[in-house]
Amino acid sequence: MVFFLTAVSFLLCLLTTPVCRDLFKALNIVDRPDQLRKTHKGSIPRSGGLAIIVSYLGAIALAVIVLPQGSRLMSHHDKMFIGLAPAIALIFATGLVDDICGLKPKTKLAAQILAASWACWDGVRITAINDHLVASWWAVPLTVLWLIACTNAINLIDGLDGLATGVALFATLAALTAAAVQGNTGLVLAAAPLAGCLIGFLRYNFNPASAFLGDSGSLTIGFLLGCFAVIWCQKSATLIGMAAPLIALSFPLMDVGISVGRRFISNRSIFAADRGHIHHRLLERGLDSRRVALLVYGVCGVLAVIGVLVGFVAQPFGVGLMVLTWALACFAVWQLRFVEFEIAKHLLANGRFRKTVEEEMALRTLQEGLKKTESFQDCWALICRVSRDMSFQAITLNSPAGIFQERFHSSVDDDVCHVRLKFGPSSSLLLERRYIDGQTLATAAFLKIIRACLQAKTALGDPKIATSPVEYIGVPESGRLTRAAVASSGSGEATTVARNSERY
Repeated sequence: MVFFLTAVSFLLCLLTTPVCRDLFKALNIVDRPDQLRKTHKGSIPRSGGLAIIVSYLGAIALAVIVLPQGSRLMSHHDKMFIGLAPAIALIFATGLVDDICGLKPKTKLAAQILAASWACWDGVRITAINDHLVASWWAVPLTVLWLIACTNAINLIDGLDGLATGVALFATLAALTAAAVQGNTGLVLAAAPLAGCLIGFLRYNFNPASAFLGDSGSLTIGFLLGCFAVIWCQKSATLIGMAAPLIALSFPLMDVGISVGRRFISNRSIFAADRGHIHHRLLERGLDSRRVALLVYGVCGVLAVIGVLVGFVAQPFGVGLMVLTWALACFAVWQLRFVEFEIAKHLLANGRFRKTVEEEMALRTLQEGLKKTESFQDCWALICRVSRDMSFQAITLNSPAGIFQERFHSSVDDDVCHVRLKFGPSSSLLLERRYIDGQTLATAAFLKIIRACLQAKTALGDPKIATSPVEYIGVPESGRLTRAAVASSGSGEATTVARNSERY
């Protein structure tokens, strides 16, 4: 049965892929190069999803019809095939629509949540971790999160010819091997045809590719692998449980985790595409697409073997092997030198992160405190206190009511930049601050809050204070601060605008 399913799905995919490829090309459902992220030559049809689904279902149907025991085996595992069919169909349809006309990331995520919830309702659920039962109220969100992570992991690494297909193949073979050893017939019947489909499709997807998986293919395969992993861990032979499939899928999951972390640190949308994936970093090291794909295949093959071994060896050896694998994986990823993590490390090491938190707390104290002050004296005292906390050297206020000045720190003039906020015809606020990289935004936020205060406190003069720029009138010779102005928008928000690149 296993050989039949694998062989038939392989042959079907080998035959249907060219047909689907020509159909998608005729319908203009293709992936075009942009010379940024997509560097392939010519327009490549995104037909892999349809070819794999047709071949997968075709192999199962032929097994039921042709093999004497096929109908009986399938009837015993109808929950595996029929119960999950709506969830798989929804994932495939979502990817296909995205391939044809494009979908917003939130729409795709909503469809994935719905499909994962359906799978949970059908019994694909993480019930235990390391032999500890998971509470029912926690099992569903944990399983949904896992299925969404696997679904998007395969999709995100689909950036080179044959990469996602090969990675998915090794994970499928790991699940198939584990299921065979466990005697999990249902998982064997589900994984075998997928393995055959992936082998057949790899013929057209490896560099130079003539057909791509598309979202319909990558999302569907990722969802299936997530379901396989949960079914695998439900019958794990050791207490390791979920760790075995986690290791087998660790490469794509690590890549998606790194991508989310990088985009979060750099304040970009986690759904935004970029060239910062692991395979892109390997390309920047001088490897070509074929070598990167083969290198990743080797890594995933080793991880697949380790994942299977961890599930069946004695627990102490399994735990040690698991820890060693993850330690080596983290070390290897660190060698790729992701810029976002290097910057985060630098900020944490030199105290800039803590300084930023301190300044944000000081700004919040200033904003909340100014709302409560009822007199100019209280307002000025609060401004001075926060200015000291934010390491300003001095602050001077020129107003019709007089000149008010506080100096907090003494320093050499060359190390200090002066920022003047003009408001009204004869009023201004002068700040002195030692120039340090990265503090411009904090200064701008401070000035924004002060402007709002000065507009509200009628004791300083005309309440209708004119909107004026903030001018840097002095720059430390040691710094490389460009001429800039903090301009106020109609709502009073201050933003930094570069005027020119001259130093003065």
